[in-house]
Amino acid sequence: MLAVYLRVFLVGGIVCLIGQLLINLTKMTSAKILVTFLLLGVVLEAVGVFDAIKEFARAGITIPITGFGSTLTKGAIEGAKKNGLPGALTGGMQAAAAGLSSAIFFGFLISLIFKARTKV
Repeated sequence: MLAVYLRVFLVGGIVCLIGQLLINLTKMTSAKILVTFLLLGVVLEAVGVFDAIKEFARAGITIPITGFGSTLTKGAIEGAKKNGLPGALTGGMQAAAAGLSSAIFFGFLISLIFKARTKV
């Protein structure tokens, strides 16, 4: 069990390290880095290696935004197989619907509890 935790921490840490290096060494904005990691998940899923990485790294690769990109891609591929082009367009959102709905709901709930302020 300890080995699993170490693998998750190692891979998740490497993902965070890459993100921090992109922040420190490039002029990429946070939004561009976020999209880069999302697209990395898309590419890894499209070429078929994301599942192998997920088998090794578990939450270390699925919790960051790369996992969201993989989920969208997997849903789009499955939707395309079932319903053609319309399935490709809607499959990703169907696959990620539970996570997106949860994020919206809990974001709304937190907004009722806390008052938003701008950074000074």
